[in-house]
Amino acid sequence: MDKEVDPAVLAVINEKRLLGEKRTPVDIIAKMGVFEARQKASDYAWLATGDNVIATIWAEFVSIGAGGRWFYLESLDTQHRIGGGERTALQIQRAEDRLKLLKRSLDAAQGFRAVLQTNRVPILDLENDKAAKVSMRVADDEEWHVAAWDADQRVALLVRGRRGWLPTEEDLQAARARGGVPAVAPEGPSGQASREEVQAAAIAYLTRHFAGYGYKTENVAGQNLGYDIEVSDKKGVTLLKLAVKGTSAGMAGFQLTGEERACAKRGDPWRLAVVTDALGPTAQHKLYKPSEVDKAPGLEPLLE
Repeated sequence: MDKEVDPAVLAVINEKRLLGEKRTPVDIIAKMGVFEARQKASDYAWLATGDNVIATIWAEFVSIGAGGRWFYLESLDTQHRIGGGERTALQIQRAEDRLKLLKRSLDAAQGFRAVLQTNRVPILDLENDKAAKVSMRVADDEEWHVAAWDADQRVALLVRGRRGWLPTEEDLQAARARGGVPAVAPEGPSGQASREEVQAAAIAYLTRHFAGYGYKTENVAGQNLGYDIEVSDKKGVTLLKLAVKGTSAGMAGFQLTGEERACAKRGDPWRLAVVTDALGPTAQHKLYKPSEVDKAPGLEPLLE
């Protein structure tokens, strides 16, 4: 959605849209040389005339680095949707086809053309909403290129403009959060992430999730209030008080503190939010009302 797009990126899209001819999303890629554009309009990338690679760049995920340079983190996980959850067979095929074309441009040391796209639903719901449609799609005049391809971290870096520039590590971490690109789980001495790392990942996941719907989230985990995140609307009205529990492989159980149980007894708007696979690419969450807490999978009794 437009409100999720960086203003500098949205300004370029609006200028292209207003100054150019009126074209549908199908017309845009057809004009760029995509054969059978109507049948392929829902694909994520295309091989056009002249062996030119064209790829969709979802404007909601474009980040701005030093000097105003645009970049985009591309998840190499083809099995899971933007925002979490398993892809359908068709979605997996489209994701795999997209990555093959991007890798093709990298191996050939060539750039690719981009279509900048905004959407009518929150970006994290893009692949999960059957009513999702393109809001705007414009051809970018600037060439893009694949600046890095890290199979171990399951991420590729796409950069707009000339080669030789890379974003800072801080910019990359912010882009991961913006795009919901999960980091590969860090390993501790025993090869397993710590409870603190899992919990931090769960809180970050929920913060991204609710921000994608335009809600404000405040992390109050260190205040011993009986919940970790307070979710409010644009007017500042508190909608949810979430006690967050993250789980991961080998760490499926969790406990509620005394403060959390006391807050649960006070009722709405308190909820238990359990994030499964918090550190991995399949992170998902479920909310439990106070009356449902004892049925939450993984809940362990509070030790006296």
